[in-house]
Amino acid sequence: MDVLKPQIGDWWHALLQGAGLSSGWIVFLDALVITLILLGLGLTSVLFAVWLERKLAARVQDRLGPNRVGPYGLVQTVADALKLLTKEDITPDNAERLSYNLAPGLAVFAVLMLLLVIPFGPGLIGADINVGVLYLVAMGSVGIMAILMAGWSSNNKYALLGGFRAVAQLLSYEIPMILAMSVPVLFAGTMSMEKLVEQQAHGRWFGVVMPAAFFLYFLAALAENERTPFDLLEADSEIVAGYHIEYSGMKFAWFFLAFFLNTLILSAIATTLFLGGWRGPFVEQVPALGIFYFLAKSFVLVFAFMWIRATFPRLRIDQMMAFAWKVMVPTGLVLVLVAAVFVKLPVAPLVRDVLLFLVNVFILLVVAGLVGRHLRLQIKRLSEGAAVVS
Repeated sequence: MDVLKPQIGDWWHALLQGAGLSSGWIVFLDALVITLILLGLGLTSVLFAVWLERKLAARVQDRLGPNRVGPYGLVQTVADALKLLTKEDITPDNAERLSYNLAPGLAVFAVLMLLLVIPFGPGLIGADINVGVLYLVAMGSVGIMAILMAGWSSNNKYALLGGFRAVAQLLSYEIPMILAMSVPVLFAGTMSMEKLVEQQAHGRWFGVVMPAAFFLYFLAALAENERTPFDLLEADSEIVAGYHIEYSGMKFAWFFLAFFLNTLILSAIATTLFLGGWRGPFVEQVPALGIFYFLAKSFVLVFAFMWIRATFPRLRIDQMMAFAWKVMVPTGLVLVLVAAVFVKLPVAPLVRDVLLFLVNVFILLVVAGLVGRHLRLQIKRLSEGAAVVS
């Protein structure tokens, strides 16, 4: 990639050159405009995502949701943001002030930086680096540090428990997520997000060819995003909101912002790695359709995240950790091994895809059967224990 050429388009390049700017200023202005576009896209999309989740959860739970401020309650999120701007900013007396004040901004920064390598359409990407997937993994780990900093620096035992759970949960579920992301990387032979999308041309989506890897990523993303049934970091009934309990006003809003941004970005990553990204019918003839396809696919995943949060109960901490280490990590290792073997098979690509699909379905069925058997045994033991007590 030519670092002296702006990523926005040739017209922008010509405009800056026509203004008589040097190559250094062209690169700087290009990076500045891309940054502002990504920031605006990320921050404004959260306003809609908050409204959508509140309305969806209300419908699932037989409620109305926001319906007073603006048509259909669309302006309610803006009103809530203004309210948080006016609330008092409280810092505990014995808090470690540097870490306490740095954690909310670091949480949002870590999530916003992920937008840089996501292709939203044909050529619409902040930076197409050749280690895009590795960049996602590295920047995603920074958010864990922010949660731990918030829990430790607040000098509150409930916040500290939430911080410790962040280390246990997020680091544990990051392993199967990385394994799931490694499967399309192995299959495509590249870590560039743009090239991963190119490899899924003509409807050859990695999520269809390898459904077990896609399902593994989706479950790990639920845990990484602290969503039900994996929301033990913020378990209100156990640790009173967890790591951010001592935050108020806009500092709390930053954590709230990072939560919803993470939902959108994890969905965008899944769309890029497993659902063909911006690819779809007639996108070569009408490139603008690529943006529509990308947003539509991402919206379906966002809807699934929200539906699950509004529907399922919370797991216990021991159940959640056992599921990560005893089910998801072994499954991820098997999927990586299977992908590595099938990449080297001397067969036609179509035959390889069909065989890989069948193996993935078999793995899903075996894992579901083993988990179901374990749950039946647990229920049987509980019922027998209850019978003995009675």
